[in-house]
Amino acid sequence: MRTTTLGAVGLAVAGTLALTGCKNGNEELAPAPPSESASAGAASPSATAPSEAGSPSAAPGGSEAPAGANGTAKSGQTFKIGEAAEMPFSYGNNKGGQIALTVTAIEQGDPADLEPLKLGDKVKGMIPYYIRYSVKNTGTTDLSYSSVTQIKGLLGDGTEAQRVSVIGKFEKCDNESLPKGFTNGRTQTSCALALAPSAQTKVTAAEYWGNPYNYPNKGLVWK
Repeated sequence: MRTTTLGAVGLAVAGTLALTGCKNGNEELAPAPPSESASAGAASPSATAPSEAGSPSAAPGGSEAPAGANGTAKSGQTFKIGEAAEMPFSYGNNKGGQIALTVTAIEQGDPADLEPLKLGDKVKGMIPYYIRYSVKNTGTTDLSYSSVTQIKGLLGDGTEAQRVSVIGKFEKCDNESLPKGFTNGRTQTSCALALAPSAQTKVTAAEYWGNPYNYPNKGLVWK
């Protein structure tokens, strides 16, 4: 497997299958682990795609992330494309951070864009969408090497678009960890890849479902 340009790719399908593939086109099927909560990240060193279970709607009586005095976004809050959401953030040993997350664009791609991922008929008829977003460190914690990947697309009826986890470099939609020295005021742009099932169905919104907006709380939505 060549890893210089694309290490591996995973496709989560309706919470039932996790498909993984390599640059050389070898692919295998594996059952996704049953869970009500989303996995911690969109990509992992083992190239296992996250479950499409994503972040379910909050159950009755579920606690919501409070809105703090500093303007922390509330569970279930909706933002306009280009509007920043302030939120607490931690990753690994980088605890107690604060970021401003902004979905800046949702761009429709071309089916041919997916060819380098070698997924073949598994994505036949699907349309890629690129969710562009930026992360700004607004706190005092150094967030070096953290990953902000819990972004997914939403279709026009509010259901989840299928997510693709790319391990390696995909030029159309690059998604890297935050760089060394990611301290207060630093900003990085990133991208999440989502698939619409057909040309007649569009990805119209994006959702962040990371802690503390994961199940049983509701995610933050941009549209």
